[in-house]
Amino acid sequence: MSTSLCSPVTLAGRHARLEPLSPAHEAGLQAAVRDGELWQLWYTAVPRPEAMGAEIARRLDLQARASMQPFTVFDAAGRIVGMTSYMNIDNANRRVEIGSTWYAASAQRGPLNTECKLMLLRHAFEDLACIAVEFRTHRLNTASRRAIERLGAQLDGILRAHLRSPNGSLRDTAVYSITAPEWPTVRAHLEWQLAKPR
Repeated sequence: MSTSLCSPVTLAGRHARLEPLSPAHEAGLQAAVRDGELWQLWYTAVPRPEAMGAEIARRLDLQARASMQPFTVFDAAGRIVGMTSYMNIDNANRRVEIGSTWYAASAQRGPLNTECKLMLLRHAFEDLACIAVEFRTHRLNTASRRAIERLGAQLDGILRAHLRSPNGSLRDTAVYSITAPEWPTVRAHLEWQLAKPR
């Protein structure tokens, strides 16, 4: 993997498009985060509307330091519906985490997330030659853990008392991964999920 992982790239599918995060997306992201008042979820860190500009600046700063490639998520109609990122980029070991992801409530429980993950995984394994892709979430975020497991990721373990949450509680982090040898099977599974009638 090279630092090109932090270079802007647009990934497009039938249900979603991932564009490099830009300050120009702030108003659309503010509207998206209001759809479901996502910042009120205690077990994950989603920016409040008034903090969106600072969150965009934070992610772009990490991109400038070659540790994150942040994306804005658009739905099939071209509406901004969330954010996602390649993060914790490890160039030496060709590993990356897909995370810091959130979607407007109206964009959840449909094909959008599956397609976003398929596009990100395909780019990581097929274009960037990653040997593994990680996913991390709060141990108690059962919806996120089910979604990660549906992708075909395997649980590597639980990092106990790993982080301090915004409310002061200690977060146990569930760590999952997909490895390069597993990718063809995971890809077939995700393509099947997208193709089946809903």
